[in-house]
Amino acid sequence: MSELQQKNDGDLLKFIEEKREELRKIRFGTAGSGMRNSHAIRDIRREVAQALTELTKRTKVGA
Repeated sequence: MSELQQKNDGDLLKFIEEKREELRKIRFGTAGSGMRNSHAIRDIRREVAQALTELTKRTKVGA
């Protein structure tokens, strides 16, 4: 979480976009096989949520 606090808004948006793309690849890449790495999915979703929380916190403080 501390490394997310050090990034600027543009970097956070880029980070969120990359993680969402990674999550999409995991979901659709394993759709037919039935094997999923649920821990990786959970970790990526958590990272996206933390980045979104940091962005929201910044916008509320800036307003």
